[in-house]
Amino acid sequence: MSLLVAGVDDRDGFQLYQIDPSGTYFPWKATAIGKGSVSAKTFLEKRWSEDLELEDAIHIALLTLKESVDGDITADSVEIAIAGPPSDHLLGFTGVEGAVGPRFRILTADEITDRLDGL
Repeated sequence: MSLLVAGVDDRDGFQLYQIDPSGTYFPWKATAIGKGSVSAKTFLEKRWSEDLELEDAIHIALLTLKESVDGDITADSVEIAIAGPPSDHLLGFTGVEGAVGPRFRILTADEITDRLDGL
């Protein structure tokens, strides 16, 4: 059992930590936990790079799930959240043009379906 905690701050940017029940924590750039995590980590290691654009990162995450999960993945079985500065997280979301500082948003089922259709 583990927990993944992700966030973003002005000093260090994006942060991702895996926390084990013992309290041990590990920083990651990209990782997976749970069933199929070994193959998912291998898949991520081959495709992740420091200069990924947001859409590419989402695409790789969905490909990773597709390759490491038994059965089909759908918008009902997947959630995608984006954390980052407003320019990185909005993806066409309206109504927050004046927003400043780090933000968090969960993609809608339609947004996820559109990305799954592109796999």
